[in-house]
Amino acid sequence: MSGSVYGTIFKVTTWGESHGNGIGAVIDGCPAGLSMNEEYIQSYLNRRKPGQTKYSTPRKEEDKVTLLSGIFEGRTTGTPISIAVYNENQRSGDYSSIASYYRPGHADYTYDAKYGFRDYRGGGRSSGRETIGRVAAGAIACAILKELGIEVRAYTRSIGPISIASEAPDPGLAAQSPLWMPDLEASARAETYLLQQMEDHNSVGGVIECIVTGMPAGIGEPVFDKLDAALAKGLMSIGAVKGVEIGDGFLSSRVTGAQNNDPFYSDGKTITKSSNHAGGILGGISDGSDILLRAAIKPTPSIFRPQNTVTKDRENVEINIKGRHDPVIVPRAVVVVESMTAITLVDQLFLAMSSRMDRIRDFYKK
Repeated sequence: MSGSVYGTIFKVTTWGESHGNGIGAVIDGCPAGLSMNEEYIQSYLNRRKPGQTKYSTPRKEEDKVTLLSGIFEGRTTGTPISIAVYNENQRSGDYSSIASYYRPGHADYTYDAKYGFRDYRGGGRSSGRETIGRVAAGAIACAILKELGIEVRAYTRSIGPISIASEAPDPGLAAQSPLWMPDLEASARAETYLLQQMEDHNSVGGVIECIVTGMPAGIGEPVFDKLDAALAKGLMSIGAVKGVEIGDGFLSSRVTGAQNNDPFYSDGKTITKSSNHAGGILGGISDGSDILLRAAIKPTPSIFRPQNTVTKDRENVEINIKGRHDPVIVPRAVVVVESMTAITLVDQLFLAMSSRMDRIRDFYKK
């Protein structure tokens, strides 16, 4: 299988299956000397692990990280960082019946069409547990960004039809909500809506918003590797994401140029913008404003109600999915969106270091 490696200089490879021995990642290209330990990485993994609220799967996994290489005496060594999280609560028998048919909304059929064979235990490689490796790598990427004064913070903007009220919320409030919404009144209404859908054996989706502060201007590779294109690719690689917006996104198609343009002004020292409809990116390159992006998350495809599908032998059947599933993926995916954003930005920052001759001279001259 190709496609499990992401990045050019800061490179992340994820491995493992939902019900295999474990899940993990190898991170290559991390500079030596970065302060790092298991506790820091664990704090990120704790945000996505299952079984923490009544709105997540009851599968109990500690998701305890084990550092295998690349970190010594609390600092990165510059060599590949290898991370493993061992599965402890597999119940593969919950999935034995699905070996013969294709679940609606899952990758069962497409994996069979591509490979002629699939690991049907919880979706195998297509399971949401694959994101463990991304989050572990994202923790390291966020640490690099913090050294540069850059912060990546994501939160839930909406669950189903219920959105937070503020256009500029305080991301710090999100941790007070079980749905990771920085608006407790909207969170309460979303919880009521979600419980209604759960009683109806249904699931819901939502939108995750991410804000990047402190990003310098001039980051991004023009044409095919634009910063917004790279961010969109990173977010769209998350299994549940079905759409990405940068800045005003689709709203920009419904306004005029006068409304959509962001005027520049200067205080004599710095150049800034009086608005940020572009979301911090112009021509595929960061403009120094906050980067604002959103990811649309689909409803969990595993729902506890009868559904029509077909078997591998092309027989039409009605199924009732069993097992342990999230009624909503959004809250646990917030840290995944943060992580993929951070990984992408670190890679783009490293690529930009060689874009100007004066910077190369400054670095190497003695």
